[in-house]
Amino acid sequence: MNIQTTDDFRLETYKDLLADVLKLREDVVRDAVRRLTPFQTYYPRGHFSHSARNLAHYLALRQRDMRPLQDRLVQAGLSSLGHIEPQVLTTLDRVIELLCYATAEDDTPAPAVSSQYLSGGSLLLRQRTSELFGPHPRTRPAYIMVTLPSEAAGDYELIRALMMEGMDCARINCAHDGPTAWQAMINHVRRAEAETRLNCKILMDLAGHKIRTGPLATLPAVRRFRVKRDVFGRIINPAQVLLVAESQTEVVLPEEADTWLAIAQELHEQLAPGDRLSFTDSRGKDRYLQIINQLADGNWLAHCPQSTYLADDATLVWQRRESAEVDHWQTQGEFAVSPFAGQPVSIRLRQGDPLLLGRTEDPGQPAVMDDDGQLLTPARIGCTCAAIIDDLIPGAPVWIDDGKLGTVVESITPEGALLRVTHAGPSGVRIRNDKGINLPETRLHLPPLSDKDRLDLEFVCQHADMVGFSFVETLQDMENLIKVLAELGAPQLPIIAKIETNRAVRNLPDIILGTLGRHTLGIMIARGDLAVELGSVRMSEIQEEILWLCEAAHIPVIWATQVLESLAKKGTISRPEITDAASGVRAECVMLNKGPYILRAVQVLGHILSRMQEHQQKKFTRLRALHW
Repeated sequence: MNIQTTDDFRLETYKDLLADVLKLREDVVRDAVRRLTPFQTYYPRGHFSHSARNLAHYLALRQRDMRPLQDRLVQAGLSSLGHIEPQVLTTLDRVIELLCYATAEDDTPAPAVSSQYLSGGSLLLRQRTSELFGPHPRTRPAYIMVTLPSEAAGDYELIRALMMEGMDCARINCAHDGPTAWQAMINHVRRAEAETRLNCKILMDLAGHKIRTGPLATLPAVRRFRVKRDVFGRIINPAQVLLVAESQTEVVLPEEADTWLAIAQELHEQLAPGDRLSFTDSRGKDRYLQIINQLADGNWLAHCPQSTYLADDATLVWQRRESAEVDHWQTQGEFAVSPFAGQPVSIRLRQGDPLLLGRTEDPGQPAVMDDDGQLLTPARIGCTCAAIIDDLIPGAPVWIDDGKLGTVVESITPEGALLRVTHAGPSGVRIRNDKGINLPETRLHLPPLSDKDRLDLEFVCQHADMVGFSFVETLQDMENLIKVLAELGAPQLPIIAKIETNRAVRNLPDIILGTLGRHTLGIMIARGDLAVELGSVRMSEIQEEILWLCEAAHIPVIWATQVLESLAKKGTISRPEITDAASGVRAECVMLNKGPYILRAVQVLGHILSRMQEHQQKKFTRLRALHW
């Protein structure tokens, strides 16, 4: 009776593993050659770079379900291949070398493995990251990028403070503001660099084709001031109104105010506590605003003791009391109310409702019903890029406002695309203007660069350190941008490819392989649009797969969209947001969007990333088969 000893069993296990890993390596090399062949023209004399070959090896490896082999390797006390991305063949060769040693297979040539090759991919990634973002931060593993708000054009101290808190890269969104404001922002960044001796790169993000909802029709221009009442309907507090000068372009309501009203500059400068502004409201009722006090920002707080509907054609009669003892008011002057827009109409849609996505930007209108509640005309909203209407086909999904409203195309008409609501909350979804429209299953026949993009690129090429390519979907799109950059005299300007559509995800390997050999490249995971395109569940794994793919190509990644969003915009923070920000440590750069509390968000993000570097470097993974 043959009794197999533990040593014999272990030896057979190692021999089986050696055979399987050798076969795996052979298949990976063969399949990688086949994958690289279409890209030979992009590399000088067909000599593929180390990064291109490693990415091809990784893609070949990930076409297989590696989990059974991983489990066997772990049981044998060897590498699980869970962090194989930076150096695919070198890692396999190291495992083969150890298995040859364990099995004493002298006739099996063990590949020579140098420790420098094991770290070569990581060093390449670090070098390319420094080329994009400058010297590596000393206290944290990832750079911090911040989207600059419009007010940064006139606020040098804000930009200086952002850099002092840890901003390594300033993002300027070309969808907003214009060259004058952009130049002011850039000047502030360069000045702050000189004064603080800190490094801050500038990314200018092309707007891309703006596929968004059009404007809404507006109601008559009437401003309502509401008093507060108790449960018996008795007035307990007047309406509190902030009075601002008509020249003020942006209004931030303080806690003391319920609403605001713009008044003539001359009147604003002459008011005093105790004055009042009398007027006749839209119902013909006599009303007044009592001036209470001037706030720290120079604006006035007024009380309206009765509910009021103020029309934009009303006249304000400025009155001042003759003395404290006599209830007699003397008129100081009359001023027209500064014009204001009416509130947009409310278009609320529920599951099953129709919606016409129009070919023009005519103001959106709610549905029209007859006296019996039967639909006469569906709700309508315009589209800022009417060309997409002809690309839609019945059955195609259309998502609006970051996926809050889901619809499907029913038919295409001369007026536009008739949609049917398929996803909405229990109380419906209110349609608003300038909200994104996502078409995850529609092939759009739009040029890679819009007319605005081409115009903006002239400025970008002269002033930016990187250009962000919005809605890039194919290698042909990349070729188009590279060609335009060369024509504008900036052939070496690094490109940040923003991956934000389903099609871009499918084509990402080709985008990288076709660009690696000729242009400096970074990848941004634009998780907002991508989540709408893919769905939240699929998005959770795709963002991981993009991280792996880019690490295999030694390409820096920007972890973007909604990082610490509540903190930046509202000053509050949630546990899920902290977890999400901590996950960003696996990317080379983490992006924050603008908000009133952005300084605090930068500070918190810096602390999170600093703490996480002690716990995590990239990620060890289970290698389920991918489908690229």
